[in-house]
Amino acid sequence: MLKPPDQILVVDGSEVARTIIRRILDEELPEARISLCGSGREAIERLEQERFELITTALMLPDMDGLDLGRWIRRSRQHRHTPVVVVSGDADQRLLREGFEAGITDYFDKSLGHQAFVEFIKAFNQRHAGLAGRVLYVENDAWNARRVCALIENHGIAVSHTPSAEQAIEWLQQEAAGRCSCNSGFDIVITDFNLQGTMTGGDLLCAIRVRLRYSQQEMPVLMLTTDTSSDHQARVFHAGANDFVHKPIVDEILMARLRALLLIKQQFCALQRKTEEMHQLSITDSLTGVRNKRFLLDRGEQFVADRRHQPVAALLLDIDHFKQLNDRHGHITGDRVLETIGRLLGGLLRDDTLVIRFGGEEFAILLPRCGLDEAQRRAEDLRHQIEALNPAGHRVTVSIGVATTEQGPDLDLTRLLSRADHALYAAKNGGRNRISC
Repeated sequence: MLKPPDQILVVDGSEVARTIIRRILDEELPEARISLCGSGREAIERLEQERFELITTALMLPDMDGLDLGRWIRRSRQHRHTPVVVVSGDADQRLLREGFEAGITDYFDKSLGHQAFVEFIKAFNQRHAGLAGRVLYVENDAWNARRVCALIENHGIAVSHTPSAEQAIEWLQQEAAGRCSCNSGFDIVITDFNLQGTMTGGDLLCAIRVRLRYSQQEMPVLMLTTDTSSDHQARVFHAGANDFVHKPIVDEILMARLRALLLIKQQFCALQRKTEEMHQLSITDSLTGVRNKRFLLDRGEQFVADRRHQPVAALLLDIDHFKQLNDRHGHITGDRVLETIGRLLGGLLRDDTLVIRFGGEEFAILLPRCGLDEAQRRAEDLRHQIEALNPAGHRVTVSIGVATTEQGPDLDLTRLLSRADHALYAAKNGGRNRISC
C-alpha cells in the first residue's frame, strides 16, 4: 500500500552540490529516479514535461527565489499537491513568514551536510510517500460520482463505485468471508450520508462496524454530508466514522482527508505484519526453520484431540551419533547438519503436519489422519532420504520411533509422545539407522 516516490527533482544552483547529491541519492535510493536542475526556469520546464513525487529546492537560485518556485508549483495543475522541501543554510524570518503561503512542505538545514540531506529525504519519504490503495465509494448522485471517481483515480488510487449501501455491504461481505485484515480488497470506504433506497450512509457505517466487525483502523470510513450541525457531526463520529467532508466537495480537502485515512490503514497493516512476524519468530526454531517446542506445548494437545485429525501419528526422529559428529567436526558443522535436515523436513511434509525441533538433535513430527502402517511407510521414506542427503558433506543417519492414537484411543499428546519415545529407544538399541514402533 505504501508507494515510494518514483521520481525526485533536486533544484540547486551549485553544480558541485548537485553532483554530490546525485551520487549519494543513487547509492541510498536506487529505486528512485533523480533529476537535477540548476535554475528555477530549468525546473519549471522539467515540471511542465514530467511528473515528480518530491521536489527539493535551494532558497536562493541563480534566476529566481526558491519560494517563488514553490508558489509556481502550487499554481500548477500537475504538481499542486507535490511535497516541496526548501534546502537552505539559513531559515530566515522570510522563510518562516512566507513558507506556508508559498506552499512549502518542509525545510532542511544544508549546513548539516549532504549525507544528512539524504537521510532527511529517506525519512521524509517514509512520512510522505505516495499512497496506493482501493476505495469503495458509495454515492447515488451520478454527476458527483463521476467527478470524485476521476479525482481519486488521477491520484493513482483505484476506486470502485456503487450507488447503494446494499451493494456496498454485499461487496464487503464477499471480501470479508475469508479475509486477513491486511489483505482486504478495499482499504477505505467513502460514503454519502444521504443515499436513496432503504439504507442510508449511516446504516452502511453501522453495518461496517457492527455486522462486519471492522475497526476504524482496519477499514476507515469517510462520510460525505451536507449537514454542518455539530449534533450531526457528533452522531457520525459516535457511529464509528473516522472523518467527514462537507458537500459541495472541495477537491483538496477530500484528497487530504483520504490521504490521512489511507495512512492510518497503511500503519495498521504495517503493525499487523510486524505482529505476525514477531509471532512467527516466537514459534519458530531459528536454526532449522521448523516449529519450536513452545509451539508444540501451545498447539500439540489441541492438535491430537481434534477429531478431524484422527488417527494422529507421532514420529520422534533422532540423529545418530550426533555428539561424535560435533566433537570431530565442530559445532558449526553440526548446526549445518541440523539446518539441512530441518529444511528437508519442512519441505517434505504437508501444511497440516506439525514439524518441531524437539531437542538438540531430535525432531518431533505429528501427522494427521495417519494410521500405523502409513506412519511406518512415511518414517521409512524419511530415513532413506536423510541417509542420502549427506548434509555438510557427511553421511548422516537417523533413528525414528513411531506411535499412533490407534494404539490407544485415550492417548493424549504426552502419552503419544511417550510411546514414540520408547519406540525411538528401541530403534537405537536395535542398532540405529532404523525405525521402530
